[in-house]
Amino acid sequence: MAWNEPGGNNRDPWGGGGRDPGPPDLDEVVRKLSDQLRGLFGQRRSGMGDGGEGGGDGPRRPPRLLLGLLAGGALVLWAGVGSFYIVDEGRRGVVQRFGRYAETTQPGLRWHLPYPLESVQIVDIEQIRSEEIGYRAGGRQPAARSVPKEALMLTQDENIIDLRLAVQYQVADPRAFLFRVVEPDVTLRQAVESATREVVGRSSMDFVLTEGRSDIVAQIRQLAQAVLDQYQTGLRINSVNLQDAQPPEDVQEAFADAIKAREDEQRQKNEAEAYANEVLPRARGQAARRLQEAEAYRAQVVSQAEGEAARFAQILEQYQKAPDITRQRLYLDTMQTVLGESAKVLVDVSGGNNLMVLPLDKLLAPGARSEGPAETGGAASGTDIPNAGGVGSGPAGDPGRARDIGRTREVR
Repeated sequence: MAWNEPGGNNRDPWGGGGRDPGPPDLDEVVRKLSDQLRGLFGQRRSGMGDGGEGGGDGPRRPPRLLLGLLAGGALVLWAGVGSFYIVDEGRRGVVQRFGRYAETTQPGLRWHLPYPLESVQIVDIEQIRSEEIGYRAGGRQPAARSVPKEALMLTQDENIIDLRLAVQYQVADPRAFLFRVVEPDVTLRQAVESATREVVGRSSMDFVLTEGRSDIVAQIRQLAQAVLDQYQTGLRINSVNLQDAQPPEDVQEAFADAIKAREDEQRQKNEAEAYANEVLPRARGQAARRLQEAEAYRAQVVSQAEGEAARFAQILEQYQKAPDITRQRLYLDTMQTVLGESAKVLVDVSGGNNLMVLPLDKLLAPGARSEGPAETGGAASGTDIPNAGGVGSGPAGDPGRARDIGRTREVR
C-alpha cells in the first residue's frame, strides 16, 4: 500500500514520518540554497552544529573542475566580447598592439586581441575631404566670409590680390595619417597656403587674373603635394580649385577701368589684324600678277629681239653677197609695211591724164583709215588706180615703175 493512500498513515519515505499537509516553506528553500552556495565557495553553513551536515572545522573547497570551467568561461567572454570588429568597404582598420602600430586590415569581419592588449582605429580612405583657403563658407551667413589673413597675397609686380582656393583631398596612407603628423589637416592647410604664396609671388597680377589660372592651380597642387609627401602626412590632393581672384575692394573700380581699356586695345588690335588679313592677300595677289606679266613681257621682248637679231644676221649675210639688191628689197618691204594699212591714194601724174578716178568704195569702207587727205607720190600702195589709157598706176601693174619708186620720194 502506498504511503499516501488511505490506511498508509501518511508515512513519507523521505521525511521518516508524517508531516502536516500544506505548501513548502519558501524561507526554508532559500536558506538551503544559500547554505549550498556558501559550502561551494568554502564557507560554513549558518546554523549548523557539530553533528549537523557539513560540520567540521575547515571550509569546504569547491571542485577543481568547476573552477576551471568558470575561469575558462570568463576568459572566453573577456576575449570575445569587443574583440570582433567589421571594416566597411572603402575603409581600413589600423591595429595597435600595446600602443604601437601592428598592421592595417582590409574590409571584412576582423578580430584582434582584447583591450588593453590591442586596439583598432577605422580610417575612411574614400572620403573626399575639403579645405578652404582665403574664405569660409557655410554657417549663418549665406555668402562666403573672406579671411584676409589667408586671402591677401603679393604678386611679382608688387600688387595685392585677393585669392580664394578650395582643396579636395583624401587619405592615401592610414598609418602615416594617424601616426606621422599630429594634425594632418592643419598641415595640409599650411602647405597649400605656403605654395600659393610662392606661386603668386613669382607671377604678375595680369597673369593671375587672366590667362594664368590653370597654370597657377597646377603649380600649387604640385608644390603642396611635395611638402605633404616630405612630411609623410598620408594625404593625397585630388584637386585645387581657384574660386575667385580679384584685386582688393578699394581698387576694384580703377582696376575695372584698366581692364576695359585693355579690352578696347585688344579689340582695336583685332580689327587692325582683320583689315591686314583682308588687304595683304589682295596686294600680294596683285603683286604676283604683275610679276607674272612682267616676266611674260620680258620673255616676249627677249624672244622678239632674238628673232630680229637672227633675221638681221641672215639679212647681213645676204647683204654682203648682194648689197644693192638687198638694200632695194629692204626699202620695198618697209614701204609696203608702212603704206599697207594707210588710207592714202597714190596718183601717177607722169602719165598726163587729166581724168582721175578715185576708189570711193574702198575709201568709205569701215576698215579704211582716214589719217589724212589723199596724197600723190611715187611709192606703191595697196590700191591700184587705172588711168585714162587703162594702164595701172601701182607697182604691180608696171615693174619698171616700181624701180623708179625706189629712187624717188613721195610727192606731196
